[in-house]
Amino acid sequence: MATLPPGAPRGTIPSPNIWEHTAAYELENRGVDRGGLIERTMRGIHDWSGATFLDLGCGAGFHLPRWAGAEPTGGRAAQVVGVEPHPALAALARRRVRTLEGVRVEVGSAQEIPLPDASVDVVQARWAYFFGPGCEPGLAELSRVVRRGGTAFVIDNDGSRSTFGTWFRRGYPKVDPPEVIERFWASHGWHREPLEIAWEHDTREDFEAVVRIEFDPRTADAILAEHPGTSVDYAVNLWWRRF
Repeated sequence: MATLPPGAPRGTIPSPNIWEHTAAYELENRGVDRGGLIERTMRGIHDWSGATFLDLGCGAGFHLPRWAGAEPTGGRAAQVVGVEPHPALAALARRRVRTLEGVRVEVGSAQEIPLPDASVDVVQARWAYFFGPGCEPGLAELSRVVRRGGTAFVIDNDGSRSTFGTWFRRGYPKVDPPEVIERFWASHGWHREPLEIAWEHDTREDFEAVVRIEFDPRTADAILAEHPGTSVDYAVNLWWRRF
């Protein structure tokens, strides 16, 4: 289990993948949703062109250039803020966006977002430990920082379907079942967009490296023994709420 590094905000939940395996997680980001379905769906709900965009739990900043228009997502935010609790990852994110105008990275947590009230228009939290019950302090912070008419998006695994969903249920049996998670988000006024994406990697070596940072060794060995190739179908939920 990862431990909190010096300077991490209180209440931070250690990440077992990117914190311990930053290079392999970069491979994972490159292989997830290469077709851009998540971003297209988000943009159809709330286009961030000209907006202030918050990437909450931005890690090493992989997605920050997309929101700033440096990659072809179809939108260009006027201001982009990445918030990341791990100081070393935040430093990597700053390095990634150092030549981009209007982009900055702050150390902070979902429970204590280092931004003023009503200061952002669109928020993304992608696999940033918003797994349903227990994330209420983070949701309260979203209500504080998002402007009226703004939208927050949370991308999370859907363990009820897809090959990866089967792996997820096997590897994380203590995570609340999908029906509990769905009731939680609905009770807080969030909408669900079920999406079918994929992990698609260039080599088997890359695929295996990504599987091994997401699952314990025994589960990873079993998955890799039964699943050939370099890709897997992957169901996710895009949760969203207008404020």
